[in-house]
Amino acid sequence: MSKPLEGVKVLDLTRVLAGPYCTMMLANLGADVIKVERPGVGDDARSFGPFFEDGEESAYFASLNSGKRSISLNLKNEKDIEIFKRLVEKVDVVTENFRPGTMEKLGLGYETLKEINPEIIYAATSGFGHSGPDSKKAAYDMIVQAASGVMSITGEPDGSPVRVGVSVGDIVAGMFTATGIVSALHQRNTTGEGQKVDVAMLDGQVAILENAIARYMVSGEAPKPLGARHPSITPFQAFEAKDGWFVIAAGNDTLWGKLCEAIGREDLIDDSRFKTNADRSDNIEELNEVLGEELAKKTVDEWVEIIDNHGVPTSPINTVDKLFDYPQVQARNMLLDLDGYEEDMAVAGNPIKMTNLPEEDSKPRAPELGEHNEEVIDELLDGDRPKIEVV
Repeated sequence: MSKPLEGVKVLDLTRVLAGPYCTMMLANLGADVIKVERPGVGDDARSFGPFFEDGEESAYFASLNSGKRSISLNLKNEKDIEIFKRLVEKVDVVTENFRPGTMEKLGLGYETLKEINPEIIYAATSGFGHSGPDSKKAAYDMIVQAASGVMSITGEPDGSPVRVGVSVGDIVAGMFTATGIVSALHQRNTTGEGQKVDVAMLDGQVAILENAIARYMVSGEAPKPLGARHPSITPFQAFEAKDGWFVIAAGNDTLWGKLCEAIGREDLIDDSRFKTNADRSDNIEELNEVLGEELAKKTVDEWVEIIDNHGVPTSPINTVDKLFDYPQVQARNMLLDLDGYEEDMAVAGNPIKMTNLPEEDSKPRAPELGEHNEEVIDELLDGDRPKIEVV
């Protein structure tokens, strides 16, 4: 069974996280991703921990670059630039996540590459995008979390600023870039023309503010951190049981009634303070006091089973190690062994499940730097083999 993007060739100049996450998604869907790396150095992420026990290979790099091919080109060298341009003629997509202007300085910007291949999809992921006054500014994940307002609504009330626990600035940008690439490929089927996809990490963070923007527009006040609590649905937060914390998400009045039944407090259903979601939100401190007293009487596991059996969304707050024994994660094939390593190594599976996308038992290892130099030249340049130094 073929994968959805089988036959699509991607020349991938990206490094670290945002771009490699995008091209990992494309590879999961069947694209042939050819990673272009600096000779002798490679993707910066090759030097990021954690490392396997031998200390030579980065588990972090392996988790983002599984199943890709690697060639080494020095894009400041005329011979290697010429090889790169010839490869552009043979691929569908070029991806990069340099600071805007970098590719133009190398003589490899979109305007140049589309002259070489008018059908090329050129996808650029950057901190602030390829237009606007901040376009050339440097950015990392935490920079855009701060600039976008995401950090301003993350953490506990009156606490110090907190970044989201995963790199959502990079990852969301990678996801939006992949979406843009697939959309551009689809449009090319109609028009026969390529185009440039320009995705900014900052834009991605603004795009996911959803409720925060709506609240500001209605109230005129900037939202603040609320900890684990939802800003407009109650009860929808973390609660402390006898032996730890878990979450309850009673998203409507019907679920509120079921929760009251689950904890043996049916009297709360018609309590005027808590009758509607608006009432519960207005009286959240009183509500949390009542719920806190009841929920402290049993363990997390006891409450999760009872509340779940009443049809109310609930979950323990799992640590990462517990995911490996989580039946639902296992059933969805979301933790896969990575082939080709002496040590056990698991990575996230493909979250996009499709009827015509076969599930895999494992994922192929990440490439060594320059491992596919000769293979790619033989395959794409039809045996006309300019010399690439194997490093």
